[in-house]
Amino acid sequence: MEDNANPALPQAALSRQLSQMPSSRLSRERLEQLLGAVAHKPPRIAVVGDAMLDLYLKGDVERISPEAPVPIVRVRERKYALGGAANVAQNVLAVGARCELVAAVGRDSAGLQLREMLAEQGAEPRGLVDCDRPTTTKTRVVARNQQVVRVDEEVDADLSGDEVTRVLDALQRAIASADALILEDYNKGVLLPAVIRAAIAAAKAKGIPVVVDPKFRNFFEYQGCTIFKPNRRELEGALGAAVDVSDARALPTVLERLQAEHLLLTLSEQGMALISRAASGAAGAAGAAGAAGAAGAAAGAAGTTSVVRIPTTAREVYDVVGAGDTVTAYLAAVLAAGGSALEAAIVANYAAGVQVGKAGAAVVTPDEVREAASH
Repeated sequence: MEDNANPALPQAALSRQLSQMPSSRLSRERLEQLLGAVAHKPPRIAVVGDAMLDLYLKGDVERISPEAPVPIVRVRERKYALGGAANVAQNVLAVGARCELVAAVGRDSAGLQLREMLAEQGAEPRGLVDCDRPTTTKTRVVARNQQVVRVDEEVDADLSGDEVTRVLDALQRAIASADALILEDYNKGVLLPAVIRAAIAAAKAKGIPVVVDPKFRNFFEYQGCTIFKPNRRELEGALGAAVDVSDARALPTVLERLQAEHLLLTLSEQGMALISRAASGAAGAAGAAGAAGAAGAAAGAAGTTSVVRIPTTAREVYDVVGAGDTVTAYLAAVLAAGGSALEAAIVANYAAGVQVGKAGAAVVTPDEVREAASH
């Protein structure tokens, strides 16, 4: 992110803009059709990106170290969790789909732990590429439910040489049998431009949807994807002062620059905004007509785009960690099951509302989505 990036725009201005956008709802019947399609014939989803391992060391603090003014944490519990693209993969599996993860892992104990956890979840292991770098590991030391320190072990430079070749081979194999593709970027070196272009080209050649969860480094490299899903901070940071994201008239310009079919802007407690090209946007609104009460799309930029507001469904926010991964997984699963971008966004929004009510990067099941929709 550049030093002169535009600071966050006033929340009140964004709220006023969103309040003018039409909302959409999904009928219970259509929701059952989509979730039932995933359960009846589980789609295969390829996830390509940066896999991480999270380690939580939990304990008590009773005194300060005599060596330095820091607390001594006596560890009582050690807990591992999947992070990054690996967490997206386990969310895909929780939806009921099948998943192959293409990622780089180190030849170390963390890499072995990550492999074992993915195998337990049912993910296919052939896409994991051994590399001469440590497995990205984030260790959080927690005492009395408060994080004391986080230690990151990683090398985030782009992969190079034979490692890139093996990642490209793995993604081609994964996409060849996939019904949807997720590109999950955490700026840890897997999704370099050559890998991004090859993945999107292979997916387009096969005719499957591509869902992108971007980060700053290669933000504008994902041209041609189906749904581009940044959050508000990421979008503002990448665009700098060029676009006022609280102005719907400017959003079509953003979509054009990104060259995506749909821009799904996640807005925390403000829910989501789905910005679509005219042809695909119209199809999306029509597809959600199965969505009784879908309000349609607000025309923008002389009728070239549509903007639909999707309000948050969260009843209680406990922890937002992992909510974006849950949204990404449900987007891909619903698209692979034949849903429109609008329908996928609505279902993913239900899932996000459930996820933020849980602690940590938890998964959300279809039954939990059904319950959330009933409220």
